[in-house]
Amino acid sequence: MNESHFTNAVAVHTGRRVLLRAAALFTVIFTVMFAALPARADDTKPAPEARIIVIGEGSISAAPDHARITSGVTTRAKTAKEASDANAKAMAAILAALQSAGIEQKDVQTSRFSVQPVYTSPGPNMEQRLTGFSVSNQVSVTIRQIDKVGDVLDRLVTAGATDAGNVEFLHTEQSKTLDRAREAAMVDARRKAELYAHAAGLTLGGVAWVTEDSSAPLFAPKVAMRAAMPGGAPIATGEDTLQVRITVGYEIAH
Repeated sequence: MNESHFTNAVAVHTGRRVLLRAAALFTVIFTVMFAALPARADDTKPAPEARIIVIGEGSISAAPDHARITSGVTTRAKTAKEASDANAKAMAAILAALQSAGIEQKDVQTSRFSVQPVYTSPGPNMEQRLTGFSVSNQVSVTIRQIDKVGDVLDRLVTAGATDAGNVEFLHTEQSKTLDRAREAAMVDARRKAELYAHAAGLTLGGVAWVTEDSSAPLFAPKVAMRAAMPGGAPIATGEDTLQVRITVGYEIAH
């Protein structure tokens, strides 16, 4: 075999080795890729489990047992010091009136205090002009004996309060009342679910899940006017209706 024939034979042999290696590598890559493919999902999916889903509503009416009012004094003077001094004197009289009404110091809290300049209203081609200062001192008062709300308001006005009102009626046992409304909502949901199951010829099973609608209003006012208290402002405490709305899913018994 001459040198050229020997060179061509080596080249052919080398080329075959390269092709064999490439083919083997392709086989390995294809095998790995095929093995990595996810198994084909079964086209037949199980039917969703049967449920009866209803909305239950419960409401409990309860009278408030204490109240919170906002009151205070707003004074004006040419200087900030004069307005502050006048305000402090008036607030001392208001705090004394609250104490004489039996309001404890822990139930009186400053809610807002402000000192603001007062300007004249600008006219045509005129700039605002400073005329004095306004000082406002407001307190939040919790009244534990709700039947004294009218008397307390009357005492505040007599003592010189320029701002008195914003009466808010509250409930001490709100969480317990809410639980009673929740129980009523569950009873209502069960009643509705049994009605639907009977109408559909089904047997109602147990509760699968319960969700509470947090967007539902907790308290809705219920008008129940009370007579004006002698010597006090006519105040109506009335009742509040606490409402709960839930969604309940029931199983179907087999």
